[in-house]
Amino acid sequence: MPDTPALPAEIIADSVRRALAEDVGPGDLTAALVPATEPAQARVITREDAVICGTAWFSETFRQVDARIHVEWKVRDGDSVRGGQELCRIRGLARGILTAERTALNFLQTLSGTATAARRYVDAARGTRAVILDTRKTVPGLRLEQKYAVLCGGAQNHRIGLYDGILIKENHIAAAKSIEAAVRAAKATAPAGVFVEIEVENLAQLREALSAGAELILLDNFGLEDIRRAVAETRGRAKLEISGGVTLATIRELAETGVDYISSGDITKNLKIVDLSMRFE
Repeated sequence: MPDTPALPAEIIADSVRRALAEDVGPGDLTAALVPATEPAQARVITREDAVICGTAWFSETFRQVDARIHVEWKVRDGDSVRGGQELCRIRGLARGILTAERTALNFLQTLSGTATAARRYVDAARGTRAVILDTRKTVPGLRLEQKYAVLCGGAQNHRIGLYDGILIKENHIAAAKSIEAAVRAAKATAPAGVFVEIEVENLAQLREALSAGAELILLDNFGLEDIRRAVAETRGRAKLEISGGVTLATIRELAETGVDYISSGDITKNLKIVDLSMRFE
């Protein structure tokens, strides 16, 4: 389980409301073929190994469609499951179950896919000092949901958006005229509790950032040997993060360089949903 609870109920409810609106619209024409009083029960299984996330969104979908539908969970967010394992059972009127099915599964499959990807990265770097971070490369409209799923997978969140962290990039440096000026301005204006990080593209810029007093430095698309040199030159004077070209195939080698953080957009943007199945009994 993640250290933080699921998102506030009102955020979950709003996400579900919007998802149902785009799917159901003015009404489910196909479900109307089923008698209104027909009872049903169903179960959801996973067809592959995964880390589960999205149970609250799944249950909320059924609640909004028909509050009489009952979802009984066998797992919880953050649990690792095996292919063929039963995740939950659903009981209620058939019409409501059929109407909610696709939206509920979309949330569960998508967020479980994110959590599963995060867990794979964490496992690949296990035993090193590197902390795995996500990025802002998320599915539009699902930023908070995917950030929560990353926690379920055991990784950590970078900034949620542009409002809760300062990351000075190439164009910011150009506008400020120098790395030193950019760092100085950021430190002067950063609200309490907001981190300041600067992105550098080579070892010369790393040295400038260290001289300017940068405490968190992002090594953007550094080669493996330059990353090792950066760690050696920094000698703990600042925290180092790697970004760019990070994949499951490269994560272990990158983590073993001794950097503090590794961020990867692959966790949230190159999304492979988990194969789940819901069947009536």
